[in-house]
Amino acid sequence: IFFMPKSKPSAVIGFFCLLCSFIFFLIGIFSIICDNSACLFHLQSRGYHMTAVQFSHVLKNLDREALIKYAVQHQEGILSAQGVLTVNTGTRTGRSPLDRYIVEDALSKNTVDWGAVNRAMPRAQFLTLWQQAQEHLKNKTVFVSDLQVGAAQEHALSVQVTTEFAWHNLFAQNLFIHPAKNATPAAEHAQWEIYSAPTLQLDPALAGTRTESVVVIALEDKKVLLIGMRYAGEMKKAMFTVLNYFLPEKGILPMHCAANKDAAGRVSLFFGLSGTGKTTLSADPACSLIGDDEHGWSDTGVFNFEGGCYAKCIDLSREKEPIIWDAIRPGSVMENVVLDDHGNPDFSDTRHTQNTRAAYPLDFIAKRVVENQAGLPSSVLFLTCDLYGVLPPIALLDPAQAAYYFLSGYTAKVGSTEIGSTAAVEATFSTCFGAPFFPRNPKVYAELLMRHVTHTGCQVYLINTGWSGGGYSTGGQRFSIPNTRKIVSAATSGALINAATEKLSDFNLTIPKNIPGVPAEILNPENNWSDKALYTQEKRTLIKRFVQNFQQYSVEERIRQAGPQIEEK
Repeated sequence: IFFMPKSKPSAVIGFFCLLCSFIFFLIGIFSIICDNSACLFHLQSRGYHMTAVQFSHVLKNLDREALIKYAVQHQEGILSAQGVLTVNTGTRTGRSPLDRYIVEDALSKNTVDWGAVNRAMPRAQFLTLWQQAQEHLKNKTVFVSDLQVGAAQEHALSVQVTTEFAWHNLFAQNLFIHPAKNATPAAEHAQWEIYSAPTLQLDPALAGTRTESVVVIALEDKKVLLIGMRYAGEMKKAMFTVLNYFLPEKGILPMHCAANKDAAGRVSLFFGLSGTGKTTLSADPACSLIGDDEHGWSDTGVFNFEGGCYAKCIDLSREKEPIIWDAIRPGSVMENVVLDDHGNPDFSDTRHTQNTRAAYPLDFIAKRVVENQAGLPSSVLFLTCDLYGVLPPIALLDPAQAAYYFLSGYTAKVGSTEIGSTAAVEATFSTCFGAPFFPRNPKVYAELLMRHVTHTGCQVYLINTGWSGGGYSTGGQRFSIPNTRKIVSAATSGALINAATEKLSDFNLTIPKNIPGVPAEILNPENNWSDKALYTQEKRTLIKRFVQNFQQYSVEERIRQAGPQIEEK
């Protein structure tokens, strides 16, 4: 206006231009406000109060070779003489159950079995920690992979894994499933997110946490947060917990078990805690492996949650465990395994931990079920490592007994996967053979087990891979792997269904009298003890522990009576 001639028409035109410009300016401001308001409303409805952080350098969906190269170049780990990436997880060489939380929100408040295992965290605290992790990662190189958990596509969850370490992303790629092209999980399960920030150290006083590290699962927000955790197993177990929460609503039993299929198509499940033989026994040269740790049991069959294996390496040898030995090759990750001066792994060296591990994809196993799922099981094996040496190497269980021993989850901590695990061995009861991973009330899982066992008519066995002829501290010996394999083979083949049996007093267990190739004297534990009085004493001690532990469960009386009972004389 200032530079236009002062004629009346020019002034009018200038004023009109100014007015239009001002109107358009107001429209622009209004549009920005509306857009931001809509964005803010969306974020707040998801529980956030700011836009997502943009990472400065993202390496997305790298292949294994690229991740390994980066990890070695940036001193995250070293290569063994065989070319296997070998890493050290620092002071945390196992899971940290006391530092794991579930966000208490509208979804979880009345459905999670809160307590010592499932610890609650306020949602506001989680949001603060999530923002803190984003700020920590935003100026770093981060690695992102788009994966999924659950081989049955209709029950799968997609998950985007964002990690600070290249080797953590390699671990996720090895353990989770790579989605098939053009395949997406069920629409109701939107993408989950995992953030891993292992070098971020919290101030417990400010963060409201127990230590400098934390694992948080937010069921409603579909997020998993790991801060200060170098032990990669926390990622897989967090997603296991997520599936254990959601699948029971669909009538699916989530299981801490291994699974395989023999040449005749028979499917067998192997329940058990770390060190009981779950991975070893399921990796049978005569069978094809479905998976070694996490599965779901639906009305139509069994499916793996994972795309890889996370095998214990303690005292590993080609002779005893050839399948695991051969799977540890370039592309795998070894955790806390000691290398000798020539770069060869010394699997007997426990200077870092007894919980040495190798993570490798299922396609590193020659004999596997390519579909990662199979039909309904014919055999279910509860693996227990009995320290007292009073349980038989095998017993046939009826459905009520199956529920009793499933809820009890009796075994021993042998090279536990929990932080601070040492050579110490101690008896323990772990509900559903995996108490740290089951967020709902144990009855939910026990009822699903009984329903599926009854529906399929499969046989359930109790397999003792622990001690015989004496206990761990009373001169006994652990059952040999060759004998246990023969016992398992007889069970999974169906050879014991109509075999001659006898009753084991007090435990009320049905045990076979003979198994081809197995010394008859080890089948009945009482016959294998030279000191009968000590056997009776140890047996009563264990039964008392069973009875005491089971007092926590409110179940039908027939299930309670199916367990061990002390016969007063």
